[in-house]
Amino acid sequence: MTFDYDLFVIGAGPGGLAAAKKAASYGARVAIAEKEALGGTCVNRGCVPKKLIVHAADVALQNQMAYSYGWSDSQTTFDWTKFIKSVHQHIESIHRSSDEQLQKAGIELIRGQATFSDPHTIKVNENKVTADKILIAVGAQPIQPKIPGIEYSITSREMFHLPYLPKRLAIIGGGYVGVEFSSMMKAFGCQVTIIEQDEMVLSGFDEDLRRGVQEGLTKRSIRFIGNSNAKQIKYAEESFLLTLAGSSQQIVTADTILVATGRAPNTKDLGLENAGVELGEKGAIKVDEYNCTTQENIFAVGDCTNRLPLTPVARSEGVAFANRVFGKKPQKLNYDYVPSAVFARPEAASVGLTEAKAREKFGDSVKCYRDRFQPLFSQLTKDGEQATIKLVVEGESERVLGAHMVGEHAADIIQTLTVAIRKGITKQDLDQTIGIHPTTAEEFYLIDCQ
Repeated sequence: MTFDYDLFVIGAGPGGLAAAKKAASYGARVAIAEKEALGGTCVNRGCVPKKLIVHAADVALQNQMAYSYGWSDSQTTFDWTKFIKSVHQHIESIHRSSDEQLQKAGIELIRGQATFSDPHTIKVNENKVTADKILIAVGAQPIQPKIPGIEYSITSREMFHLPYLPKRLAIIGGGYVGVEFSSMMKAFGCQVTIIEQDEMVLSGFDEDLRRGVQEGLTKRSIRFIGNSNAKQIKYAEESFLLTLAGSSQQIVTADTILVATGRAPNTKDLGLENAGVELGEKGAIKVDEYNCTTQENIFAVGDCTNRLPLTPVARSEGVAFANRVFGKKPQKLNYDYVPSAVFARPEAASVGLTEAKAREKFGDSVKCYRDRFQPLFSQLTKDGEQATIKLVVEGESERVLGAHMVGEHAADIIQTLTVAIRKGITKQDLDQTIGIHPTTAEEFYLIDCQ
């Protein structure tokens, strides 16, 4: 059978774009369908705009600390409208660059919603096309609790389009999205309240990391309400009233309510049943170690699957798929040591096993090395912010199973350690390494507090 394309990609996020360009480099005829802007969540309403807001918030924090470093105490103002316009202009420049890259690679971009008619046929708008191989890379979308008045809330998607900064922001959910936005908005002068169903923020991360971040947020006067859930939202007197259930049965008044309770695979309306593609838990597409679905010619990568929902993971999966299918280079990804970061202030990052997971796997042979200290940068300031570093090691060899950090440059430091941990570095290797002084990173070479 002759097909219109060798590869048809549904979704132009990081995974889809990476796969399309790599496949095209092998000479494949490729088309990619996207119903929204190029770049997916990361570029348009995730990593990129979020990190730019983090940078803007850092300027505010540095201004607060400038007096301790000898600068005159001066009044500055922040123009949210001007700033967010600059953010959107930068995102548009990324769109143009992505479009140019697709054209240069000879990849056809088709705008519209794509749905399956059968395993080899895709309908986009009113047109049908056929492809030998099809890759699904549609990402995920925010989920919201089904409570009365939820229509008054917003998700992370809308946070980047706020016309003005709210004076009072309530955040439902203490995962990385909720924690990051709480930190940013507080730096801009908002009163922030986090409501979390667990006892601490950042469920799933190491306990010491969670504790360190929560202490840092509390020190910045971010209000935290734990062991509680949102029950209902009402609008009254130009404010929103958020009623809570659980340990704290109270009403929180806010100008904006952000729901950050997780994300779900964006697999609805794809017609997957027409293609024989099976779904698993929470609507995630079932895939094997080579990204293949239950239909042998259809593949899936990124957040729409049941694996790690991280942009670099989606990109790597897309490349691995194209290498195997079109480059005849079988490639499987190792998900054991994928670093992750929380771009709050304080910043946090992690790679490998948490202490709890390590003890589940290796039992009493697990040892932990921890240290809390005040970085040099904060020693002239009044806040006295503490950094936390932690190593999880196993057995007499003390092979490093996990590294966790809260503090300045945590993401960069943990990312640098990742390759060494993947290669089996031990605690002795770190002890015998000479670092750069004075830096926060060198503390990982000096840590001896078990």
